[in-house]
Amino acid sequence: MAKIIISCAVTGSAHVPSMSDALPVTPAEIAEQAIEAAKAGAAILHLHARMPEDGRPTGDPAVYREFLPAIHRANDAVINITTGGAVTMTVQERLAAAQRFAPEMCSLNMGSINFSFFPAAARIKTWKHPWEQAYVEGSDDFIFRNTFRDIGYILETMSAAGTRFEHECYDVGHLYNLAHFVDRGLVKPPFFIQMIFGILGGIGPDLDNLLFMKRTADRLFGADNFQWSVLAAGRHQMAFLTQAALLGGHVRVGLEDSLFIERGVLAKSNAEQVQKIVRILHEMGHEPATPAEARVMLGLKGGNKVEF
Repeated sequence: MAKIIISCAVTGSAHVPSMSDALPVTPAEIAEQAIEAAKAGAAILHLHARMPEDGRPTGDPAVYREFLPAIHRANDAVINITTGGAVTMTVQERLAAAQRFAPEMCSLNMGSINFSFFPAAARIKTWKHPWEQAYVEGSDDFIFRNTFRDIGYILETMSAAGTRFEHECYDVGHLYNLAHFVDRGLVKPPFFIQMIFGILGGIGPDLDNLLFMKRTADRLFGADNFQWSVLAAGRHQMAFLTQAALLGGHVRVGLEDSLFIERGVLAKSNAEQVQKIVRILHEMGHEPATPAEARVMLGLKGGNKVEF
């Protein structure tokens, strides 16, 4: 029976509070939803922080400190701190929490892309906070910057901490960027590739693209040198993850990636999405990997070697 790593991206930075009442914003909400997602079967918790008063994305380690210890005490899940933060942050701001807390994992975008979600503005009738409308509508002019210098800086900065990465690849070229850093010796197997589909500015959520991304990764790295996972944005989430799991991939769910549980129905929580993908995996004869199993597959340093 194949073991599938389920990651859960709890809140992110693209969705704003006006889009869903279920989106966790305060440290207490983030902690509660992360803990429940782990109980439901998520082995990895991918975490961002938000300002508790209005939900704005923040990279402030002081805000992370308000929820990381509670999550760590409550379960054995692998805690994965973003280095993506938000498109409005500098690379230093995005990396600050990871530097402070030395987690087992960080996310790392493997290149610069247009990163847009402005079409969602037309679906919001009432905005909860003054910052949200300009942020969402203005994303038609957003570029998520991660140059080769930025990526190298993040990899080198976190090397002493023994932190490994969720290498987020939004397009085929990002796989070649990753190969560059493998060649330089800054990334060593076993590494974890998160293939991302359906972001406006990245590769589209088509099965042919998934197959091409996987074949390209196999050719560049050798299938035995990496683990691969898939996330798909919005309405594509569950159907695309099912296809990925059929091909032997790991999966990522969470309110960062989609606010819905089915067509037209908002998810009540991150745990609800985890529970759904667990059911789908069981129907295919798969089992969710435990955190301990995920650590072995990804070569992680262990939850006792973090600084929170």
